[in-house]
Order: sequence, then C-alpha cells, then structure tokens
Amino acid sequence: MQLNADFTQRAVIRPDDYQWVPSPAKGVERMMLDRVGDEVARATSLVRYLPQSAFPAHTHGGGEEFLVLAGEFADEHGRYPAGTYVRNPIGTRHAPRIGKDGAQILVKLCQFSPEDQVPVVRDTHRGQWLPGRAPGVSVQPLHQHGAERVALVRWAPNTRFDAHCHWGGEEIFVLNGTFHDEHGAYPRGSWLRSPHLSQHRPYTLDDGALLFVKTGHLTG
Repeated sequence: MQLNADFTQRAVIRPDDYQWVPSPAKGVERMMLDRVGDEVARATSLVRYLPQSAFPAHTHGGGEEFLVLAGEFADEHGRYPAGTYVRNPIGTRHAPRIGKDGAQILVKLCQFSPEDQVPVVRDTHRGQWLPGRAPGVSVQPLHQHGAERVALVRWAPNTRFDAHCHWGGEEIFVLNGTFHDEHGAYPRGSWLRSPHLSQHRPYTLDDGALLFVKTGHLTG
C-alpha cells in the first residue's frame, strides 16, 4: 500500500477526511495517515481501541512511537493514560490490552534510527514548558535524536510566527484549538506533513492551539 507516500509533497488530513478501517484484531480500527507497505509498514496512523479490546503480541522491527490521545493504553509493561508519550525502540515487543474506557493513539511505526535505542515514557501533563521562539509560543520537549526533535507546542490565542523554513520537514497533529497558516485552517484532529525545506507563516486566532510536532525527520 502507498498512502501519502511521496515525502517530498505536502499532505493534510482533517477530521472530515477520516476513514476508519478494521485492523486484523477485533475491536481495533485504524485511520491511516501515511503508509508505505502492507500489514508490516512504515506507517503513521490513528488507532482506536474499543473497551476491553486487545492486540496480539508483536515485535517492532522498526520501532514504535505513540501519543495517547484518549482513554488508557496498556500492555505488560505499564498503563499509559491520555497525554502519555511512548517510544519503543527497534526490537521491543509487547501485547497491547485495553480496559473499560477504550483508547485512541497517534502512532508511528518503522521510523526509528537504529542508533536510537532509548525507551521513553513521558507524562506530558507533568512536563516542563519552555519559552518558544516567538511570544505566545511555549514548548515541551519530548525526544531528540540527531536532527529529529519531538515536542508539544502550545500557541496562545492570536499568536503569529514569522515565515520560516523547515530543514528536515515538519509533521503536526493538532491536539486542541485550531492551527492556521497561509494555506488553510487545521482544527483539532488535523494532521499535516510538510516536506524538507518547506516554508509557511503560522498563526492562531481566538482559540489558540496545542500541537504535537516532529521536525528534522523527513530528509530521506
């Protein structure tokens, strides 16, 4: 399968575009954002677990990164409520199981550098916020390896950022509020992928925005 597989092109999916499809496991559905491959794939997806659902034990040959968006995700290693950011490096294995509240995650598979071997579990509700590069912008760093950086970025209402270029590209998932740039508006649940050396002039209006952001990972 090839879905948004040309990483030199901009890609945008808003909630109105969602098309949920069943996974191989009962009670687990996926909204595919980008994908290169079939069941084992380089993939970015939203995954929705019904209450009391489970996924068979599996090994992550290319690593797994996810952010819990709703409910509580769990496996034999721990329980991860909404707001938890997790990285399972190449070669790790687990068997997800979900409780009575169900869960929804944003997950990226087979996108790890082989040298990036540090497991990460972060409760973003307790993370430290640092000043960003513009007034009204604050950043909670989540992970860094080489040129790749992962963070939550909080935009106050009516904030504007100068036009800038993204070396290594930028990927955004809108967690709350509405993000804007000269190309359009992106409400909560929107996913944007902008290629290496792309440019834009972002801003927010009265509702501000909270974003999950990855940069520097789209040079290949």
